[in-house]
Amino acid sequence: MHTWKFFRTGGLDQVTLESGADLLNLEQLDQKLWVALSCPVKGLELDEATLKLLDADGDGRIRVPELLAAIKWATPRLKDLGVLLHGTDGLPLAAINDATPEGKILLASARQILANLGKKEAAAITVADSSNTAQIFAASALNGDGVIPPEATEDAAVQALIKDIIACLGGTADRTGAIGVTAAQIEAFFGELTAYAAWVEHSARKDIAVLGEATDAAVAALKAVRPKVQDYFGRCRLAAYDGRAAAALNGAESEYLAIAAKDLKITADEVTGFPLSRIEGGRALPLFDGVNPAWAAALATLHAAVVTPVLGAAKTALTEADWAALNAKFAPYETWLGGKAGSAVEPLGLARIKAILAGEGRAALAALVARDQALEPEFKAISDVDRLTHYHRDLRALLHNFVNFADFYSRDQWAVFQAGTLYLDSRSTELCIRVDAPNPLAAMSKAYIAYVDCKRAGLPPMKIAACFTQGDSDYLFVGRNGVFYDRQGRDWDAVVTAIVDNPISIRQAFWSPYKKFLRMIEEQVAKRAAAAEAASSAKLASTAEGAVAAKIEPPKKVDVGAVAAIGVAISGAVTALTLILGYVFQLKPWQYPLVVLGLILVISTPSMVIAWLKLRQRTLGPILEGNGWAVNGRVAINIPFGTKLTDLAVLPAGARRSLDDPYEDKDAARRRRLLWVLLLVLAAAALYVRWDRTQRGHYFWQNPPPAVAVEAAPAAVAEPAK
Repeated sequence: MHTWKFFRTGGLDQVTLESGADLLNLEQLDQKLWVALSCPVKGLELDEATLKLLDADGDGRIRVPELLAAIKWATPRLKDLGVLLHGTDGLPLAAINDATPEGKILLASARQILANLGKKEAAAITVADSSNTAQIFAASALNGDGVIPPEATEDAAVQALIKDIIACLGGTADRTGAIGVTAAQIEAFFGELTAYAAWVEHSARKDIAVLGEATDAAVAALKAVRPKVQDYFGRCRLAAYDGRAAAALNGAESEYLAIAAKDLKITADEVTGFPLSRIEGGRALPLFDGVNPAWAAALATLHAAVVTPVLGAAKTALTEADWAALNAKFAPYETWLGGKAGSAVEPLGLARIKAILAGEGRAALAALVARDQALEPEFKAISDVDRLTHYHRDLRALLHNFVNFADFYSRDQWAVFQAGTLYLDSRSTELCIRVDAPNPLAAMSKAYIAYVDCKRAGLPPMKIAACFTQGDSDYLFVGRNGVFYDRQGRDWDAVVTAIVDNPISIRQAFWSPYKKFLRMIEEQVAKRAAAAEAASSAKLASTAEGAVAAKIEPPKKVDVGAVAAIGVAISGAVTALTLILGYVFQLKPWQYPLVVLGLILVISTPSMVIAWLKLRQRTLGPILEGNGWAVNGRVAINIPFGTKLTDLAVLPAGARRSLDDPYEDKDAARRRRLLWVLLLVLAAAALYVRWDRTQRGHYFWQNPPPAVAVEAAPAAVAEPAK
């Protein structure tokens, strides 16, 4: 049984990871004791390449089994797993376990990498070294990646063959970025060559290529005019059916008038859509005389390439039967053209295709592929070196932000989910987390969260959730601008777009009732002033409109009942004030501060208690879940820790400050001084009245109590002697 160590931070028990034995036994640790159970690949301040290496299933999330699999993979390759907890860039070669087959080949590959980079004597390999694939593989054209570039051979004929494959089928980039061909592309290329050669050989049959090598040109000439010729004979058949249709079939006179007003071109493109020749029932198609100028050249080509070899040069007009016979004669060749195979290699030409098929190029390429495959294990180990260097540098940070949150609670480390520092409203907060959008569950964190959009020229915008854990929220509202500094020190324009309102501090809760009361008074004063202004304006307008017809009304009589009611109200108010003052003046001087303190506590205590309850429940989990985390433990943000995450503006130590403000509001300052003087005078008056009462036995506004006569006691009567 492995003995685990735990530490308590933020009210949460977290496992300590300080040795290779802890990592070896991590799979035995109950997952209920892990702080997190999954995290996203994107949005963290950790090399995304490392996170993708850990994300075995490529779903964009890292879970417990994948983290354990990474530790298990590294176990036979390292002498002590504890080196993964160093978190430094630079894996010592001495740390690689050369006693296991996996470690031995990995160590050899690491040394080969350093040798290729000109660092043969180096004692450690960094991430930059293992990731420099272009220079690592530059020394060898064959690097086990399955891609054969032209440089992989010195045989000029084979190089030319590889270039032909790339030209016909496209190439594939290898690890160095060079373009080559794969075994699948080689097989596909030779398959295309064979298919094309067979297709061409089939065309040599006399019943297909009726004109030999000229058959292709004849078919092209036939296809060029086929739609128009068929249109011509169709129109002629319709004209033979009804002679009245001939005029319409030849084209309306208005169409000719429209083009006659223009300067006709030599090619007569304007009449391309007209029939090939004049439409008459049963008329043959002339090939030279009386044809549409736009099609004269195509018909001449048809006569030379098709009609002359088949029907003779004297044939200058085609009947519909002649046309059908010509199409039937070349139909097998057209069918053969439709089944063309190997068109991808056709640009090489038949002679080059036959030469390749007859040569030894295919066998030479197969030998190169076999040599490359033999190197695959050696060069695969190079990728394992890259994986291990990434783990050596970054796995510690991930473990301390996954198994435990030691980095988050550390005074000298940043958690991987902390994106930077936001400066806003005379304070800065370090608890800034990248999110996709405001999360409805974030309110359950009981933290004050400002969602901020950040923009910087040349970079995609991002959204962060900034948690304010010190100060107040009086001047935090949507639309305020600030500056955000990311972990690389780059500054971003930041604007608040949404707020999750929760208490920030006990101090804010103490003053909250008074601020709300003052805001209520200000709002009521503003409303009354606006209403009074509206009423005054309406009354003034009404008076102005009726000034001409206004009548002088007699003065109203005084309402005796109203005066009596006012007198009763004033009397009651004076009586109540007298009772209050009487109670206050009966207090002893040392009791006055206690009364004031009691009033303050009565007003402020409820809001302070509510704030205290929420602040002690403040946790990070719901905020991180907005970024795709699955947080297992309650990552508390208590009041002392919250003061470390948000800094208020304070003057530097030893700074000198001048209180002489040239733009101070002198009248307001004078009114404040007068108010304090008035309060002091009232306090002194209250003390004097209290002292005077002790001397007189009554307040100066009260009548003295009546004197009570004291009667003399009767003389004692002597008892008679018994």
